[in-house]
Amino acid sequence: MGNSLALGLYLAWSGRGALSYANRKLRERLKDGKEDPDRIAERRGEASQPRPEGKLIWFHAASVGESLALLELIRRIVEEREDVSVLMTTGTVTSAVVMAERLPEGAIHQYIPLDARAFVTRFLDHWRPDLAVWSESELWPTLISETHRRGVPMMIVNARMSKASHDRWRFLRGMARSLLNRFDEALVQDDITAMYLRRLGMPAERMHVTGTLKEGAAALPCDEAERREMTEHLGGRPVWLAASTHDGEEHIVLEAHRIALRVNPRLLLILAPRHPNRGDEIAQMLQTERWRFNRRTAGEMPDADAQVYLADTMGELGLWYRVAPISLVGGSLQPIGGHNPFEPAALGSAILHGPYVTNFVDIYQRLTESGATRLVTGPDTLAEAVHELMNPDKAAAMAHAAWEVVSQGAEVTDRALDAIFERLDAGPLQKSL
Repeated sequence: MGNSLALGLYLAWSGRGALSYANRKLRERLKDGKEDPDRIAERRGEASQPRPEGKLIWFHAASVGESLALLELIRRIVEEREDVSVLMTTGTVTSAVVMAERLPEGAIHQYIPLDARAFVTRFLDHWRPDLAVWSESELWPTLISETHRRGVPMMIVNARMSKASHDRWRFLRGMARSLLNRFDEALVQDDITAMYLRRLGMPAERMHVTGTLKEGAAALPCDEAERREMTEHLGGRPVWLAASTHDGEEHIVLEAHRIALRVNPRLLLILAPRHPNRGDEIAQMLQTERWRFNRRTAGEMPDADAQVYLADTMGELGLWYRVAPISLVGGSLQPIGGHNPFEPAALGSAILHGPYVTNFVDIYQRLTESGATRLVTGPDTLAEAVHELMNPDKAAAMAHAAWEVVSQGAEVTDRALDAIFERLDAGPLQKSL
């Protein structure tokens, strides 16, 4: 398969000039705390674990959200096929922590190597995957080209492309076409993504619009003993959750909470930032604004007079969605694109969201049409929605509608599983080098 001029130039650079750049980049990221010093060799393609015997499916997901969407699929693979092992690669420290906790037995996590040919070759020489499965739309040219060159069947599952990503690739359309044509099949989340991929050169006959794997994902876990303890501690106190919030959103949420407290002084806000390492920053803001609050990382439970509980821990959203009957899904009050609404939907929480949901447009449209979500645009509408949904019948009706949408998603996982096994069992393909 031929390369575009841009891809040819990139691959030439990847083979000659990329190594020094990649090593310098790793040093900078280590200094900034963005890499795991104990596993930095993995970013150079050096495996920290042996390759299992037998067939190996390699999944790649960019970060936490994408990797979590694959967990149910991976669990099904290792459960149904004893002859198959799974390798999962991601690129962030946070995702590695989450995968260490959540990957099933029989699955291995490694960091993805940087896109320099020497690193990629070392990685592929060791792992020798029988099938490569990319999640969503992270396209690393050297990694894709080298995997294809070795005759490894390649798929994209849960494919999603935003308008911004499409517009960036549009200026490198020849490169995009060359890369997308190396994939044998793409399972696409929605018609918009299918249109974008088709415009960039993915053959239409290789794409299937199946919906998102996030619909069929298993519910976020929680420690049942901690859930009981928290529920008993709250003693029926009214609670709402602001989940996965970003910088700038906490101010909106807190202003809304201040308004809501005028009507219900016992109301507690659980504030769970998207990045828990912002905990000190948010705690300082709460202190400056004279909020009465407790903090999860300090080992505190919410006091009877606490107005806010700062849930600045990793991996506990499953607990908070179970505790709170109302959840604002963050990343949607600022132009970030929103986060996964199926997580609260699967756990019985009514869903509120802001206007910025470009990452999940189709999903939110379906949830809205079913009466499962409510749009809020600022502190006043957010406070009004929280107040109205303190009526348990209204919150329960929204939560039930959301659950019905989520329960339809298991077939998406089934279709992806069938496609993966079919591609794996077909064996290696003869591809041009």
